[in-house]
Amino acid sequence: MTSSLYPDSQTFWRDKLAIVTGGAGFLGSFVVEALQRRGARHIVVPRKRDYDLTQMEAIQRLFRDVYRQYDIPPENTIILHLAAQVGGIGANRLHPAEFFYNNLMMGVQLFHESWRRGVGKFVAIGTVCAYPKFTPVPFKEEDLWNGYPEETNAPYGLAKKMLLVQSEAYRQQYGFNSIFLLPTNLYGPRDNFDLETSHVIPALIRKSLEAQARGDKEIVVWGDGSPTREFLYVEDAAEGILLATERYNESLPVNLGSGMEIRIRDLVYLIAELTGFEGEIVWDTSKPNGQPRRSLDTTRARTFFGFQAQTDFRTGLQRTVEWYRAQVGL
Repeated sequence: MTSSLYPDSQTFWRDKLAIVTGGAGFLGSFVVEALQRRGARHIVVPRKRDYDLTQMEAIQRLFRDVYRQYDIPPENTIILHLAAQVGGIGANRLHPAEFFYNNLMMGVQLFHESWRRGVGKFVAIGTVCAYPKFTPVPFKEEDLWNGYPEETNAPYGLAKKMLLVQSEAYRQQYGFNSIFLLPTNLYGPRDNFDLETSHVIPALIRKSLEAQARGDKEIVVWGDGSPTREFLYVEDAAEGILLATERYNESLPVNLGSGMEIRIRDLVYLIAELTGFEGEIVWDTSKPNGQPRRSLDTTRARTFFGFQAQTDFRTGLQRTVEWYRAQVGL
């Protein structure tokens, strides 16, 4: 979508240097591909083995290395900060301190050093987990501070939420250009399918396919199935992030979502259908449900930078199932 009010994507990226933290990860890999389709010629993807972004020394070394390689001024540099330590409810319960510390330190220090070096724009990716546990549905950005997040993922959600505080503070004091985006739960090919750390969709796909292959008569699912969630296909999320990068220059937080809310119980039965699992679904109600409902108001994204999700949920799920089948031969 191109408008006379907005720069053409190809023109926007022509002389820009894009540093994409987490660019080798799930969401990041799609962002990098979308950048390449836009004709971006200067893309840097720092790897954790080379640059531990929880350490300021590594962040400073990253900038030194980048500007040695690219003769591009800092004002033409855009940081897309996607790197994060993430996981489902189980991982958040096991590693709350790590999720808080690592996400906070990565974001706050990278943001500060970007400002100090005169970077042109910082794009901070937050999380729907930053919203209060009991938020009116659909979630509106102005409700972000009206309560404490759901307990199982509060350390992660609050650590990411500090980037919003930093964005507003640095814009007010220094005039530093940064934006803060709040994607809902993502899914799609290349997701993390490790049952110890994965989110609900990849975990259910893997469980269902493996149970079907073994001939199991049941699969066990956490909670009672009553919570609702909204999911955004990963390629749509990548497009939303880049549209915001090109077109939006304020610190007001902006939701990125699909506008589709589904009960976990209905999600489980849909995944069972798409994977061919015909056994019983057993609900382990001793395990937590997580936040009762999640669905985002996406008015700001449409209004501010023209983003609207394009991928039908069933279609996106089918692509995800097919991708995972191909990876594991099931």
